[in-house]
Amino acid sequence: MNQWLISVEELHQLKGSNIVIFDCRFSLAYHNMGKTLYQQGHIPGAHHVDMEKDLSGPKGLHGGRHPLPEIEVFSTRMRRCGVNHNTLVVAYDNNRLAGAARLWWLLGFFGHHRVKILNGGLSAWQAAGFSVTDDDPASSEGDFEAMENLSLVVDHHWVRKHLTNRHITLIDSREAPRYLGREEPIDPAMGHIPGAVNAPWQQVTNEAGFARPQEQQQKIWQALPIADNPVVYCGSGITACVNLLSLSLAGMDNTRLYAGSWSDWCSYPTNPIEPPRTEQPRTEPSRTGPSAAESTQVEPPSSL
Repeated sequence: MNQWLISVEELHQLKGSNIVIFDCRFSLAYHNMGKTLYQQGHIPGAHHVDMEKDLSGPKGLHGGRHPLPEIEVFSTRMRRCGVNHNTLVVAYDNNRLAGAARLWWLLGFFGHHRVKILNGGLSAWQAAGFSVTDDDPASSEGDFEAMENLSLVVDHHWVRKHLTNRHITLIDSREAPRYLGREEPIDPAMGHIPGAVNAPWQQVTNEAGFARPQEQQQKIWQALPIADNPVVYCGSGITACVNLLSLSLAGMDNTRLYAGSWSDWCSYPTNPIEPPRTEQPRTEPSRTGPSAAESTQVEPPSSL
């Protein structure tokens, strides 16, 4: 069993009452889709967690599109699903690990480190012939108590202060066209934070949602000028967690998340941007159905 990854066969063989499974599927455009998919079928015993309500906090003028959840809200949700201080938590999705990695990172941030991500997600589970159910899981109240580790996160003030610090590397996890300022389908400004290097999060997995082997994870970061203290961001702090997972799999754990990410950074008119800031009309997603970039199936969501 990998430090952070668990195979469908390993999960299927796990027995015991001190295991809690979370279904982390979500859609950027359709916030109810994760719940809908969960109700249609999930791994037996799994609980649904909502990206907007459980894994994110209230939105404001600043702070990004997916602020970190409030500590007591997150603690209460975990306890109600039966999470204890020593519970093994297993997270899965069908978003190339994006939703599961968000829960993995949040649990670590809140002091819980017995976490595994199901490699390949629900698709791999079903491909192996294992059953799904639409039954609600049974659970008893857990004793989980969150304690924030603020050394794992930074805000825009910190980023701005350290823009020229050669010991810090900013890693932009979005797709190259967004990083380069050629397109921006979600946020009101195009470009990237000055000095950031680009490492699109989708390269961490293959198209089926399996994490690439450790040596390939290491090659991702060896190809970039990474300093001693990587700080990772994306559009709103979700898919950056996939890169944080990759860095950990590659043996680099001195990492931090810029939680507000690009959607927070560009909300401050005085923050510098590369290329220089221009007005960007916001493109609303189609409401006729989820695009490939917004799907909760094997195809990845946009760099949230």
